[in-house]
Amino acid sequence: MGCSSSVSTNESNEAESKTNYTIAVKTGDRKGSGTNANVYVILVNTDGIRSAEIHLDCIWRDDFESGSTDTFPVDDIANFGEIEELELWHNGDDPWYVEWVEVRDNISRNVYVFPIHRWVTSDRRLKIQRYDCMLPQFDKFPQQRKSELEIKKKTYAFAQKSNGLPCQVKECPEDECFSNDYKWDILVNKAKLLLEAKFVNITTSSWDSLDDLGNVYNKTLPQPLGMHNWKSDLEFGMQRLTGCNPTLIKLCTHIPEKFGVTNEMISPLLEGLTMEEAILKKTLYIVDITETKDLPCTDNRKICSPIALFFVNKEKKLLPIAIQLHQDKADDNPVFLPTDNEYTWMFAKMWYNNADASYHQSTTHLGFTHLLMESVAVATHSSLSPSHPLFRLLAPHFLYLIAINSRALAKLVCEGGWVDKCMLIGRIGMFEIMKRCWSSWRLDVTGTLPKELESRGVDDPELLPNYYYRDDALLLWDAISKYVRTVVNAHYDTPEKILNDYELQEWHTMLLSPVGEGGCGIQGIPGDGSFKTSEEIAQTVTAMIFASSVSHAAANFSQYDEYGFPPNYPSFIKGEPPTNKDPKTEADVLKSLPDKEQTLDIMVVTKLLSDRGTNSLADFEVNYQFDPIGMKAVKEFEEELARIGKIVDQRNSERESAYPYLHPEEVPNAISI
Repeated sequence: MGCSSSVSTNESNEAESKTNYTIAVKTGDRKGSGTNANVYVILVNTDGIRSAEIHLDCIWRDDFESGSTDTFPVDDIANFGEIEELELWHNGDDPWYVEWVEVRDNISRNVYVFPIHRWVTSDRRLKIQRYDCMLPQFDKFPQQRKSELEIKKKTYAFAQKSNGLPCQVKECPEDECFSNDYKWDILVNKAKLLLEAKFVNITTSSWDSLDDLGNVYNKTLPQPLGMHNWKSDLEFGMQRLTGCNPTLIKLCTHIPEKFGVTNEMISPLLEGLTMEEAILKKTLYIVDITETKDLPCTDNRKICSPIALFFVNKEKKLLPIAIQLHQDKADDNPVFLPTDNEYTWMFAKMWYNNADASYHQSTTHLGFTHLLMESVAVATHSSLSPSHPLFRLLAPHFLYLIAINSRALAKLVCEGGWVDKCMLIGRIGMFEIMKRCWSSWRLDVTGTLPKELESRGVDDPELLPNYYYRDDALLLWDAISKYVRTVVNAHYDTPEKILNDYELQEWHTMLLSPVGEGGCGIQGIPGDGSFKTSEEIAQTVTAMIFASSVSHAAANFSQYDEYGFPPNYPSFIKGEPPTNKDPKTEADVLKSLPDKEQTLDIMVVTKLLSDRGTNSLADFEVNYQFDPIGMKAVKEFEEELARIGKIVDQRNSERESAYPYLHPEEVPNAISI
């Protein structure tokens, strides 16, 4: 049998008219995914009638190469009718990864799509139903489905690599490896960027002046946004709302006993209000970073555990009005104020931001997106068949996640790696912060944006305006929620379908079960021991997709703008936190900054981490949803994201400074960097 070739549209139509069907096969873009074996299919129609074996081959072309789509004419099964099933196999020694098979009836013009998303091996014939999207109790091939999951349970075995942290996969499956490794090699990319940067005088020496630091930027490492107005209290306040760690600020309902701030200290900053009146008017906000108290750090470095108070003034601007660098009142733990010496106050803000940055990298970024979602991905692969509607809904948001986690932990968070060298806390402190935060994370609160905002008392835009993260993230939360509900409600339209979906209930158990019992140990999974309603399922899946896309985008893509100018958001500070309010100078600030070599490392790595690795939300690199329900949901999702993009564009045109990080076009589908 011959195969189709690249011809004009008219020639193509004429060629198709001479054949009954055309079969297209997409080989996935996976490492080692192609095959040189003989490939065969059998088609099965709605009456159960089977076609003869069809050999898919083109003798003058190398078929089934990684990432390729090959088409083959079929001319000996006229009037076969509607196609319901497909059998697929090959006779080679190595597995072949197939993304999908499409059968086109050239007479009726009907198209029958069979999503595969599996490795096809020579030891079995893969049987696939049209669309391959059904709950397990309705699958015509239950034994095949169970056998696949048994294999995946072994491939995606859990391991807790550090006590108190989310589980990860024991070993990165070969299936998760990048097909184009060189593009994703962190150290190679870093070396290239270092060469392109052409950094002058790379030494371990300190900076001569702040201007000296400002002169190092070029086309490769441009001036980060944080370099501008970094001394400003207004910019310091905006970092709490639009920086890379915008989820810590809370409404202040009372002044903690441990916080030494008094009415006498701050009343001159409250525009005629007393501290108590400001609390009643809900114009005071607080950040209390308790998680870094007495934190063990690499090389016994010292870090603060600060408390900071912020005030929304009559112009609706959020301004810092007090910073205490440690948790407990003490003579050597003063409350720093904007009225202090300029550089003393600057020093206090820098030490505060160092603790904030430590929390950000440990928890907001690594812990609550990368590691959390790896745990979810492993549970999903282990519990849900590739044929499951929820697997097809979630799979695009796991793309490259496990691979990038494996590389990042091995090359950045390893002993003596970037985190040890360029973050004050080092890997020891980073893991400890994650442990302290993970123990209180709940999907139904921390992972559910509307509830999370409400829990911090920051959900009212009238009280706390200019909270660009909140405003844009809520639009995306609602869009994801609607998208998920379209799929979930259609497949689970009766309670019986939920109850009888044994894969779904196993997934629930695995997500919720303690780590010691082979589960993820995620608190706050809806349902009392099992899923009982479609709302519980939708809430869970929405939180997962949001964490993989929006939460990671907010925490990741502003990193260079924040960290790239070290005084603005220092990941590393030399010396120890101030214990008094003695006047400081610019020289004192310069002495505390990372040296030139460290600074370059910080700039380069945060620049790399700020790059996008996958397509924009809903522009899926790999399409998993071909069934009518999924296609309808994706189309509506795309339309809603386009509408949101216009809203964000309008908002950014009216804002004093743009917030680009949650524009739908800037939010990737998955955590791939």
